Amino acid sequence: MKEKQFKAESKRLLDLMINSIYTNKEIFLRELISNASDALDKRYYNSMTQKKETVDKDKLNIKILVDKENKLLTIEDNGCGMNKEELENNLGTIAKSGSLAFKEAQDKQDDVEIIGQFGVGFYSCFMVSSDVTVISKSLDDEQAYKWHSKGVEGYTIEPTEKNEIGTKIILKIKDDTEDEKYSRYLEEFVIKNLVKKYSDYIRYPILMDVEHEKLKEGSKDEYEKVKETETLNSMVPLWKKKKSEIKQEEYDSFYTSKFSDFSKPQKVIHTQAEGTFSYNALLFIPSHLPYDFYTKEYEKGLQLYSNGVLIMEKCDELLPDYFGFVKGLVDSPDLSLNISREMLQHDRQLKTLAKNIEKKINAELTKMLNSDRDEYIRFFNNFGSQLKYGAYDNYGMDKDKLKDLLMFYSSTDKKLTTLKEYVSRMKEEQKDIYYACGETLDKIDMLPQVEKVKEKGYEILYLTENIDEFVVHSLMNYDEKKFTNICTNELDLDTEEEKEKLKKENEENKDMFDAMKEAIKDEVQLVRFTHRLKNHPVCLTSEGAISLEMEKVINAMPTDQNVKAQKVLEINEEHPIANKLKELYKEDKDKLKDYTKILYSQARLIEGMSVENPTEISNLICDIMAKQ
Repeated sequence: MKEKQFKAESKRLLDLMINSIYTNKEIFLRELISNASDALDKRYYNSMTQKKETVDKDKLNIKILVDKENKLLTIEDNGCGMNKEELENNLGTIAKSGSLAFKEAQDKQDDVEIIGQFGVGFYSCFMVSSDVTVISKSLDDEQAYKWHSKGVEGYTIEPTEKNEIGTKIILKIKDDTEDEKYSRYLEEFVIKNLVKKYSDYIRYPILMDVEHEKLKEGSKDEYEKVKETETLNSMVPLWKKKKSEIKQEEYDSFYTSKFSDFSKPQKVIHTQAEGTFSYNALLFIPSHLPYDFYTKEYEKGLQLYSNGVLIMEKCDELLPDYFGFVKGLVDSPDLSLNISREMLQHDRQLKTLAKNIEKKINAELTKMLNSDRDEYIRFFNNFGSQLKYGAYDNYGMDKDKLKDLLMFYSSTDKKLTTLKEYVSRMKEEQKDIYYACGETLDKIDMLPQVEKVKEKGYEILYLTENIDEFVVHSLMNYDEKKFTNICTNELDLDTEEEKEKLKKENEENKDMFDAMKEAIKDEVQLVRFTHRLKNHPVCLTSEGAISLEMEKVINAMPTDQNVKAQKVLEINEEHPIANKLKELYKEDKDKLKDYTKILYSQARLIEGMSVENPTEISNLICDIMAKQ
């Protein structure tokens, strides 16, 4: 029979398997058992929904057969089986998402262990075997098929005989080498330990004929070796065990194998509820941002089970978007097995379940924040942006649920702080929560407006993420304290006497400000003197709903939007430049225009904004310097 070729990417992967540099070869058994368990799930689920057959769940199992003499290891299940097309699709090529994840991992880490992490599944068997045969019969096809391969050179698929529905995978175990003892995978105790280590939570019995010494019948001291079928796994799903009986290593192993991650989870949330609506939930907060989290390929959702039977692989209704990074599963006996997907999406009990899960995640994060700040900051550095989007999304509908979980940098120590902590430190006379926006902490710290606010002894929140200012606008206030951007006209630090003095000064110089405004072609709404600056000569502020930072963020988005903040050029009334401008207005209005252009350009640069004609500004500065 003509041998078919693997796809190019599969060849590369298989070559890595066969000449494997990876140390964790034992993972192959977990992968094959997990595949078998999935096939059993599918067969039972289909029997309940499609009614093509009646399946006795108690007779579904996985068998492991060891043939030391011929160096064969067989993993067999009576699950849904595969037809010819499925053998071709499932075993003839690696899934695109798997290869992408593999590539991403390789880019990050040369010695990353890809097996059991990125869904390569079946291919892992080539790490320990030189010859692989798969015999499978599908429920939908009377004909059974045999898939066979010795590795990268290709594979064959041909009809064969098989009476029972299901799949049998026969591995020809490799010869031992100096570096690797492959024959250990033919030892009963090794197989038993691997099943216990990786697959104890599989809820179908994993059977193996195990050799025992048994007292001979009629003898008092003479033993004989007999084979007895033994169930190797406990079959109690991890999430149904008592929390007190589960070790952290079991949670970690379950998570990394079930959710294709190469790192342990940061947080495990194991909860249950009993009563009118009962459920078990096993939730995990990853220790890092999933590589595809902000791509359209990422799917949020929890696995949904009913009495241990899978209903949905990704039930996105169980998680709000802002908790979309949470992995895990929910098992409830109160959800009907034969319920359709469309009905499930509108099921009242499902909504109740989702609400309870959301509350539990929120409570656990609040507990982490209060009891282990370092761990919470680690979490927030990974997923804080998602919480911020949640507070802003849907017109701030969920802001009250999330506001106490949000953190922003503080001018006090440049560390993250909560809004509750900020308010607790506010001065008695302080009415507003002050904030400033910028690309980095250092750039914000150098803003001219910051100096005066800090001199007054007020703490400032430094907002460095694009979403931050939109979030505080959505919140509007916290604990009845209004948010105030110190780079807008809302900032009010003057006494009544100082306000009156400044107002008079601005009125007296109105004609000068009009001339200055005309010099920069109405780039600003106003030019005026200010008391918001200490040592700096000039700054840009804004009026209205759009701040300077929001203008930059919105205009940087890949849309046709082009918004403009209502800019105000403010000049420090107590700086020597103020008197110089007054002098120029009286004596040299053309020079006043040049000064105005330079001051406006300086103010834009300070705000991180571009200058429209840098050559002109450079020439003006050089002319002034040359005449000094």
